[in-house]
Amino acid sequence: MLLLLAFVLAAIPVPYAWPVSPPQVTRRFEAPPEPWLAGHRGVDLGGTPGTAVRATAAGTVLYAGVLAGRGVVSVAHPGGLRSTYEPVSPAVAAGDTVTAGESLGTLDPGHPGCPVAACLHWGVRRGTDYLDPLTLLGLGPVRLLPVPGVQDGG
Repeated sequence: MLLLLAFVLAAIPVPYAWPVSPPQVTRRFEAPPEPWLAGHRGVDLGGTPGTAVRATAAGTVLYAGVLAGRGVVSVAHPGGLRSTYEPVSPAVAAGDTVTAGESLGTLDPGHPGCPVAACLHWGVRRGTDYLDPLTLLGLGPVRLLPVPGVQDGG
């Protein structure tokens, strides 16, 4: 599975960037041991209320509105990825095409467990699989993968 994920992420043709600036990771991605169990299916980025939340890459807005009491924006990107941002006061609407770095709205306070004035929860998934958004920036956890044809020497 990890080797497949490495190939999938290596094949992504679009550059990705931080959705807020300056980036301050306050909570990292924690994959649940099983899809139905608790985990943290994204990264929390600390910020200030009113900070611009930007599209991490070009795409089409799938959703922009209130969901479960929080403003949410979801963007579909080339290659089958979807990024989600919350809590956000959206400045875009479903169906809008956005470029990398374009403002999606502004950061709202109120993300549960946020240790600063406001935190953006940034999630990424392909289909039903949640991915660590930091891997899109080359900052995910380092994983050593087997090299085909090379034995472990033991």
